[in-house]
Amino acid sequence: MSLKIRKNRAAALPPTCPVGECMVLLGGAWTPNILWSLSAGPRRFSELRIDVPGISAKVLSTRLKELEEKGAIERRIMPTSPPSVEYSLSDLGEEFIPAIHAIVEVGYRLKQRRGVEVVRSEKAAVDAVAGDG
Repeated sequence: MSLKIRKNRAAALPPTCPVGECMVLLGGAWTPNILWSLSAGPRRFSELRIDVPGISAKVLSTRLKELEEKGAIERRIMPTSPPSVEYSLSDLGEEFIPAIHAIVEVGYRLKQRRGVEVVRSEKAAVDAVAGDG
């Protein structure tokens, strides 16, 4: 006896899936962390190394180049002596922040379900950056 195939009631995604488009940009290791750090304002390379603990200079440099090429961040050479470089979110990069915040919220709920304590001050800091605090 064969099983009857049920009709899927979910709306069909277009052939070029918009979720896939987002994941191409967000999918790199550390990428959401970098974008999140830049959501608070422009940052220099050395500041981003502090903001994203555990990332190597090589990986950070690679991710920043990729994000700039994809239009998610802007790189600006500051007229200082010695010259310095600042990175900031582009309009496209700004559009990712609410999605990253939503993923962070789901992550907190997953931690709680596993019995991992969510530090209140950590969550408050995330909410403040997202404009919820």
